[in-house]
Amino acid sequence: MLLALFQWLAQDMHVRAFNVFSYITLRAVLAALTALAISLVVGPGMIRRLTAYKIGQAVRDDGPQSHLIKAGTPTMGGALILVAILIATLLWVDLKNLYVWVVMLVTAGFGAVGWVDDYRKVVHRNPKGLSAKAKYFWQSVIALVAVAFIAYSTKLPAQTELIVPFFKTVSIPLGAIGFMVLAYFVIVGTSNAVNLTDGLDGLAIMPTVMVGSALAIFAYVAGNAVFSKYLQLPYIPGAGELAVFCAAMAGAGLGFLWFNAYPAEVFMGDVGALALGGALGAVAVIVRQEIVLFIMGGVFVVETLSVILQVASFKLTGKRIFRMAPLHHHYELKGWKENQVVVRFWIITMILVLFGLSTLKLR
Repeated sequence: MLLALFQWLAQDMHVRAFNVFSYITLRAVLAALTALAISLVVGPGMIRRLTAYKIGQAVRDDGPQSHLIKAGTPTMGGALILVAILIATLLWVDLKNLYVWVVMLVTAGFGAVGWVDDYRKVVHRNPKGLSAKAKYFWQSVIALVAVAFIAYSTKLPAQTELIVPFFKTVSIPLGAIGFMVLAYFVIVGTSNAVNLTDGLDGLAIMPTVMVGSALAIFAYVAGNAVFSKYLQLPYIPGAGELAVFCAAMAGAGLGFLWFNAYPAEVFMGDVGALALGGALGAVAVIVRQEIVLFIMGGVFVVETLSVILQVASFKLTGKRIFRMAPLHHHYELKGWKENQVVVRFWIITMILVLFGLSTLKLR
């Protein structure tokens, strides 16, 4: 929106100073700052509104006893993140870029699914919320629509290949169908993985910020013909604008963390977790970095695996592998303080993100 204005001022009004806004890097920084400012300004009012409407979090009785004091803390705060992301993105991105619209569709769509789930839980006092089948169905519909469009818009074979990190020439041709299947599972899987991780104050949002920031770099490189050739990554015209979206996501996430840091004033809820996970998956699919996302989002992966293994073990043997799943609760029950679990998982994510970024050059 603002980009179009600045382009008009630069080209039609001949004010050359506004040409600086054509740089993706500058607009990414401005998008991050805009989203951060929106979160910090709107946050207190939204928390007061959620508190007034008594939209409070329910706490599991079988979980750590320290969590009982969190009962009633406002939830559905993820709506704040989505508002900040979408406004900042619309202000600073090139609105003609279709990839951005696809990612925003996934973000808003998954956010809507999470909102319905949260609303039924906290307003209608329905502990089941949206049924698992209904939630998965709508996630699948949104993901398949996005994936079909991405597959349809591909112009080069490299845009549907699975890129293997650390190898210059190793990639796996997937074809249109294989690409769509992989992309579908990446988007839906990442969405649910972030949702499972969102169980402690600040635990999910900071890894999301770090992984999203790293994906912004991959998006910028993929959309730049010179950099992508030099780093031997597939050139994807238009992907660079996703760096603006990822920056907005990072800024909004940091703004939300201001209120979500221990002890949290507000929780993200499914409306935020499902949307952010879906967004990360969609960006990774477009820039062809699914394996790198798996590496950088290792905390999300391990949290999800802990739930799968726990359920499978209990059904098959009647015994539990962990004291409680997801994994962060296991460590709490072992005696770790909540903020210890959170900060240590942040540190692990930072290490994994740096490792993922190293794949840009180590080939």
